[in-house]
Amino acid sequence: MGLHDSSYKDKKVISIGTVSELTGLSERQIRYYETRKLVFPDRSKTGIRKYSFQDIETLIEIANHIEEGVWTNEIRSEFKKKEQLQTKENIPAVLIKGQINAHFNLK
Repeated sequence: MGLHDSSYKDKKVISIGTVSELTGLSERQIRYYETRKLVFPDRSKTGIRKYSFQDIETLIEIANHIEEGVWTNEIRSEFKKKEQLQTKENIPAVLIKGQINAHFNLK
């Protein structure tokens, strides 16, 4: 696996305490956003939540929306729309990559 195969921003290695310090959110707020399906930490074998840098950016975005008076269900809806848009934008690239791999018999 090369250095660029997986972004460091997506690796879930940061504890909730550190996330709290970095975002200024309380651990309770962070757990609440998890229950509202806005952030999705991994769990260690002992049940400890682990977050990524991408999760931290998401939490900051959530906090900004909350500060502006946006409800969590509206935030979740916005996140889903963004995700669907990104998926649609990636389809042509995936198709082209598949065609190139098929043409050159790559796997």
